[in-house]
Amino acid sequence: MNHHPHVPHGSTASHPAEPALAALHARLNTSLAPPARAWLDQALDEAADHPGTHGPISVWELRIAEAGRRCGPEHADAARVLLLHAARADPDALARVYRQGTAAERRAVLHALPHLVPGPDALPLVEDALRTNDTRLVAAALGPYAARHLDAHTWRHAVLKCLFTGVPVDVVADLAPRAHADVELARMLGDYARERTAADRPVPEDLHRVLALTEPTAAPAGPCGTSRTSGKES
Repeated sequence: MNHHPHVPHGSTASHPAEPALAALHARLNTSLAPPARAWLDQALDEAADHPGTHGPISVWELRIAEAGRRCGPEHADAARVLLLHAARADPDALARVYRQGTAAERRAVLHALPHLVPGPDALPLVEDALRTNDTRLVAAALGPYAARHLDAHTWRHAVLKCLFTGVPVDVVADLAPRAHADVELARMLGDYARERTAADRPVPEDLHRVLALTEPTAAPAGPCGTSRTSGKES
């Protein structure tokens, strides 16, 4: 049985998240073995039919915990994102799953944020992930949700943390537009490069890539042909 991502009652599939989620589910349908596919379909139906908390923990939260064993670690993130969406998890539910979950479950919550939370309500989860030393959590935290909602100061330090910890800057959503003409980010990168050089340590190649993005010369055109700048944001 091939399900489309479950849509909350009264809404339509025109929400921007729907095509991405449908594609995610389609990839799982082609990758999972039949028993895992059947388990996921049943779990998604349960989550859609019983999204609230029943007793100390909801049915779909149990399925979140089972996903790694049922779908395999390589597919668990995607399965958990679909389950969170099917359950229409709100910021409180997402925070509960994040707080109580394993690192893998926390990662899935972070991946699900742009599909479920339109505003900045879930920023504390992103900020918590960025404080960890778990590079996979840091990478998951810097997706489209962070690109939309992290303030400039926190976002700049998150980019520096990628350089400190070896997280590829390719994971940072909307890196180019956010870094463009950001003179404060350029200063921070320059300071870090000088510290590395003074300590006779190599400067990460990604630093040079991000530093180039801070240049104002290749400004993307904004409305009426004006250049977009972000250097004054703090």
